[in-house]
Amino acid sequence: MAVQELKDEAMTDANVAVDEKLEAVVEKENSPEEVAALVLNDIKQNFGFLEKSASSFEPRFALRVLRGLGNLRRRLTADILASAVEAGYPSVHDHESASLILKFIGKEVTSIQVDETDAESSAVLPVTDIYLLVLTQVFLLDQGDYQKFNAFNDQAIAILRSYNRRTLDAVAAKLWFYYAHGKELTKQLVEIRPILLSALRTAALRHDTETRAVLTTLLLRNYLQTQAITQAHQLVLKSEFPQNASTSVFARYLYYTGRIKAIQLEYSDANEALIGAIRKAPQTSYAAGFLQSVNKLKVIIELLMGDIPDRSVFRDPMLEKTLEPYFDLVTAVRVGDVNQFSDIIKKYSDVFKRDGTYMLILRLRQNVIKTGIRMVSLSYSKISLRDICIRLHLDSEESAEYIVAKAIRDGVIEATIDHEKGFMQSKEVLDIYSTQEPSLTFHERIKFCIDLHNESVKAMRYPMNQHRVELKNVEEAREREKELASEIQEGDIEDDDGEFDGL
Repeated sequence: MAVQELKDEAMTDANVAVDEKLEAVVEKENSPEEVAALVLNDIKQNFGFLEKSASSFEPRFALRVLRGLGNLRRRLTADILASAVEAGYPSVHDHESASLILKFIGKEVTSIQVDETDAESSAVLPVTDIYLLVLTQVFLLDQGDYQKFNAFNDQAIAILRSYNRRTLDAVAAKLWFYYAHGKELTKQLVEIRPILLSALRTAALRHDTETRAVLTTLLLRNYLQTQAITQAHQLVLKSEFPQNASTSVFARYLYYTGRIKAIQLEYSDANEALIGAIRKAPQTSYAAGFLQSVNKLKVIIELLMGDIPDRSVFRDPMLEKTLEPYFDLVTAVRVGDVNQFSDIIKKYSDVFKRDGTYMLILRLRQNVIKTGIRMVSLSYSKISLRDICIRLHLDSEESAEYIVAKAIRDGVIEATIDHEKGFMQSKEVLDIYSTQEPSLTFHERIKFCIDLHNESVKAMRYPMNQHRVELKNVEEAREREKELASEIQEGDIEDDDGEFDGL
């Protein structure tokens, strides 16, 4: 049964895109009343999935419901939400959440008529209760009244905290996400930190995987928006992010971690985190904004590491337009032209500040100079410091001498400086295959493949308690073998007795 359920769920997830297209066609052909009935039917069907998730302790059913939240959100109305409250709560007057929802969507409690024959009891599953609160959150968010949205969120969080159920993990994480989003829209970033930290401690004690992952990413985003880099770094060091969290949340966590590492000059670690974020993010148009932000930061990190990003990144149709300023920046760094680099910063300063990469880009000036020195050393075996100063547009020969000396010390170029005569003498270029660089690069590629394999194995999903069924089948097979062996043994004895009697 567990295997069949997994197959049915996989088939359902594979047809999500087709269902969305069919629903769009149905909305065009049917009347508003018929569309409302279809939406209400989808919500009732989600109630069944949530009940199944709570009874079987399988979070994948709840995650499936949340994946369809975006499509459901576009079709929600106050009347549909009121009907969903009537379907979800057998007695509206007896539930705090029902009264709260109806109050904020502008519906009176007395306007909802409850059929007592359909209500077996007044008990409502907590996961269904929180799911209706999440639906109300997205409905109020789309209305644009953020004060009203935050007022509802405060009371919804109070209701959530009154529960202590492991089955609420996935739905509670979504509720916390919209709660923090509402506070961010009204610039209440510092005020919600103690609340998020307290919720994170509670989630860690209860071992709520999804809630802990979402709260960690929300706190990191909060710290980065207020430039509290030290606190964000301490959170990454002292908290353990759950490895079995959903891939979309994991991708956001890796992106925020990459930003923190980049600010702290740990460019290699930042690059690895951003590569992981790109690999885990959905490669669809729904995640276009996230992929653009990650790739913008990754381009700057690669330049700071001394590498040139692949040109295919800038040709991607999803990234081509937004990465145009960064392509011009890469061109200036690759050529080593300081004047061109300065002109690009002045031209796109507003874009870089809006993307949050301006301060990192300012660090690239030294890389531009190093690139220019490297090209000069490859072009000339011997060149005066004055000519280097003119070519690189430096202030004086002393600064040129200092920059060249630093480039030699950092291993950027192989050369010597004659301080008395004032020139730079380049050394003969060695064969790179005689060094350890090829083996180190090969080792990095092998490590990347091994990490990808390990993450793929961890992401594999198995039916719950399937091993017990297999053990039971093995025991039954052993019992049959013992019975068969005993029957064979008894049959052999009878045959021997018959042959003896015949003699």
